[in-house]
Amino acid sequence: MADHARTRPRILPEGYGLGAADSIPRAVSFMLLSAASFAVMGAMVKAAGAIPVHEKVFFRNLVTLVITAGMAFQRRENPFGPTPHLGMLMLRSLAGLAGVTLYFYAIGHLTLADASMLNKVSPFFVTVMAALWLGEAITRRVACGLMLAFAGALLVMKPALELSPLPAVAGLGSAFFAGLAYTVVRHLKGKVHPRRIVFYFSLVSTVAMIPLLVWKHVVPVGWQWAWLIGTGVFAAGGQVFLTLAYHHAPAGQVSIWSYNHVLFALLIGLLVWGERPDLISLLGGVAIVAAALLNRRTR
Repeated sequence: MADHARTRPRILPEGYGLGAADSIPRAVSFMLLSAASFAVMGAMVKAAGAIPVHEKVFFRNLVTLVITAGMAFQRRENPFGPTPHLGMLMLRSLAGLAGVTLYFYAIGHLTLADASMLNKVSPFFVTVMAALWLGEAITRRVACGLMLAFAGALLVMKPALELSPLPAVAGLGSAFFAGLAYTVVRHLKGKVHPRRIVFYFSLVSTVAMIPLLVWKHVVPVGWQWAWLIGTGVFAAGGQVFLTLAYHHAPAGQVSIWSYNHVLFALLIGLLVWGERPDLISLLGGVAIVAAALLNRRTR
């Protein structure tokens, strides 16, 4: 073991250690950690108040960029090393940027419940894209689980039926681009390390927001700095865990567990803002857990 450690390359090649067989339990664990991280990130975004959308997106990705760059330096990895997958990395980065921006825009013009519900359509897009592009099968049990989870999300969020067209389209668009980004992540399994994927996404997203910051920005005050930085920290954790989840299991099976974000958000709302879920919300939470358990049996 010691001899192997000494011969390990200082600059790790792409795909190092990623060729192992899928592991559903490990993927589920990573997805649960990702869901919890993104729920906390949402709370940070809410607490930050009236900061422009592009500025929130910038902070979200700048902190992630610093963290992932630090991880690469610590592990003596070269995130800018030669890669035959640059096109896919750019596609994942641009799709992720579009998804985050549209989601933040929807949050600013719809209720949080409406925007979240529309964004949670992303697992459907993941499953369909994975089937069409990656050839992953959609079993009847997986399809039923996805529908049950989506129905549970509707019960928990109880979105208003009256949606302004543009913000609603933006919310649905965020789900589409998120689904595209996650499908690309699955496509890159065993080819590009998750840290490099997150690094490119953060780099592209940060650089893309700089012209908008020059055009318009608001200087944060007081606790807004903490909330914005916290947004980036928990976004980084959620992104890394999510990337690892899609590297360890078929996209159609693991995407269902992202709905646990709803349960974590309910818990945070209760503890921080005293938001108590009603019976319908609790029934929705039960439906989400039941859907996840149904999907778990597809191994």
